[in-house]
Amino acid sequence: MGEEAESRVSVWPILILTMMVYYGVAPFWVVALIGIWYFSLRYLEETGHLDNWNFDRVLGIILMARTNRGKSVLEYVSRNRKFWRFFGELSIWICFLLMAAVVYLISVSLITAIRSPPQEVLPATDILLIPGVTSFVPFQWPVLALVVALLIHEYSHGIQARAHGMEVRNFGLLLVGPLPVGAFAEPEHLDMSIAPRRERIRLYAAGPSINIVATFVSLILLGVISSGFVAVNPGVHAIGVIDGGGAEEAGIMPYDIITEINGVSIEDRTSFSEQMDTLAAGDEALFTVIPHSGSDEGVASEKTVVLGDRHQYYIDLCDGDQSCISETEEVLLSLGIEQGDAFLGVNGIRSGTVQTERFSYIVDGSLSTSETVLLTAISPLLMLGTPIQYDGQTMDLRERSMLEAGDGVLASVLGTDGMLELFDCIFWMAWINFLLGFANLIPVIPFDGGHIVKDTSHSLLSRVFKGENPLRVEMLANKFSYYTTILVLSIVIIPLVIPLFN
Repeated sequence: MGEEAESRVSVWPILILTMMVYYGVAPFWVVALIGIWYFSLRYLEETGHLDNWNFDRVLGIILMARTNRGKSVLEYVSRNRKFWRFFGELSIWICFLLMAAVVYLISVSLITAIRSPPQEVLPATDILLIPGVTSFVPFQWPVLALVVALLIHEYSHGIQARAHGMEVRNFGLLLVGPLPVGAFAEPEHLDMSIAPRRERIRLYAAGPSINIVATFVSLILLGVISSGFVAVNPGVHAIGVIDGGGAEEAGIMPYDIITEINGVSIEDRTSFSEQMDTLAAGDEALFTVIPHSGSDEGVASEKTVVLGDRHQYYIDLCDGDQSCISETEEVLLSLGIEQGDAFLGVNGIRSGTVQTERFSYIVDGSLSTSETVLLTAISPLLMLGTPIQYDGQTMDLRERSMLEAGDGVLASVLGTDGMLELFDCIFWMAWINFLLGFANLIPVIPFDGGHIVKDTSHSLLSRVFKGENPLRVEMLANKFSYYTTILVLSIVIIPLVIPLFN
């Protein structure tokens, strides 16, 4: 009877894998590798090898690899209990602030999906954000960043446990094949169950918080690295050329570098704007241009451009609609754009170091202190879309080729290629740490955010129902946590499944 049950159970994984291939949930090679991994784990489990290695198989395909290594280091690092308890308390407030942002963003995502339903279903590989599998997440640096982010996340949980007198049994990684999909620190169950809830909340909050701290440390390092780049050819380029405009008629193409206008050197956007302000619509101007592509790539040439009227260009976009023209006139007036202003016929004027300027402001003092703090605070959110926009790259490859190492010590040691590799490494450290910390604050168990909500709701309900039966309070807290989990999961899942019904 047992063998028949085992045989029936074995059919289900094969059926699920077949359905994944049939419905195109993942590429065939991914499904094949998952199948090989699953049956290999089952074999090792049945032959007792996993027990001998102190490993476990969970959720079918996840290998829980335990180790006692690192416990001596944990004891040393967590000696200053007063400091780590303070960090744990600070972590609570960091997590509540970010959790509110998480709930807000996923709620906005739901509302947006309902109002403007997406037409395509996101592939499962893109939803899971697996390095080397997700279309916009390459393997090398992201997988290293993921290992580091997971280790410091779980080690931070372990430090909090020791700082509050709880024993840590094991550390470990959760693996699917060679890819780490999680990590864990295992405090003694009894210690966790009898610990005051405030201490448990500190423990749960410490993991996401250390990832957020690592994010901003990485951003500062990224600012230092970015300040070490200069443009191969100082000047500006446009990312788009308007049909029928002066630039197109003169043969200026997107990403061509403009180095001079009428013999005046153009170093950046400011000098470009200043020189354009000296010209008017209808003027002929001599532009010195270094082509970005074609047979003349890198060879400077001069092009005569008949400048258009910037004001008239925006008015023409209204195509005679009077209400649009009136609104456009007001906008142009507020921007100081007048009739007769010179217009090259391009959009998206950028300097050669635009990709590194996104981070160099953190250390170069180009902004005020308040502007630097505010922009740095929102930078992690702004950079999340970078790999999606640039197909897994940390910057536009055409603008990447415009960069070279400057005169700094680090730049002279690493050279341009080394500096760019270091930029990529630190970028992914910031990106992965922020994503891991942010995602872990989704108020759903088993995420840290779910545990924080559960213990916090229990503490609040204990105060509201002071003197009530503790079991009743526990039951109410569990219900609140359960319904919160269902609600948040619905908010997350609905935008993903809406395209299925279109």
